[in-house]
Amino acid sequence: MWSLLATSAVILSSVLSETTIPPYVKHCKGSDPHLIDCLISALHHIRPFIAKGIPEIQMPTVEPFRMDDLSLALTSGPNGYKITLKEMDIYGSSNFTVTKLKLAHNGQPFEAKIKIPKMSINARYTSSGVLIILPASGNGTFNAHLGDILATVKGHMREITKDGKQYLHVDKLDVDLTIKDVRMAVKRIFNNNRILTEATNLFLRENGQEVLRVMMPQLKQKLAAVFKRVANQLLSNVPTEVFYTEN
Repeated sequence: MWSLLATSAVILSSVLSETTIPPYVKHCKGSDPHLIDCLISALHHIRPFIAKGIPEIQMPTVEPFRMDDLSLALTSGPNGYKITLKEMDIYGSSNFTVTKLKLAHNGQPFEAKIKIPKMSINARYTSSGVLIILPASGNGTFNAHLGDILATVKGHMREITKDGKQYLHVDKLDVDLTIKDVRMAVKRIFNNNRILTEATNLFLRENGQEVLRVMMPQLKQKLAAVFKRVANQLLSNVPTEVFYTEN
């Protein structure tokens, strides 16, 4: 049964106070015949709290959360078009809906299916190389709007003891993404050169899914690292008994 608990706790991301259940925690019991529904409800319950941040456990807001750099080669060749996105702020991740939750069992990872209606990305943009036939080295701002997002989150965790209490820790977390809608644009680039700006935005409009495909391996890896960090920040402050008991 413990393996089932472990799975629930990782995605549950509940938070703790030593003697009382804090307002951002929804308690679940293993004896509940609708345990999965309770765990999903607990995940939904915590959304507004992680959106704003939880100061008592030093949990910053996830609206936005910041990711580090992404470097992409969008065309090949010695003068291929390359872009780097820095200081990426991502909005919308807290507005998720868990549609399916599978608990860990016999060494298998827990798994959750999640829907996010939309996310947006704001970043600093640097490019180099040739785009179509135009030299396209410059910098500016990058914006992306992503819609109809499906995420599959899988992971492994273990139980640890701290100060005589049991806690859960996420050891491994993987995120897979399917994004149906994508719109990308740049602004204030190439010293506001109108022709180069329009050419870049035309490229992004017509090749948005291809740009996203190139971004995806790094994006999934970095999102998984962020989600793992958030989960462990929560779980390291929440004894398991605060959000889960057998009876």
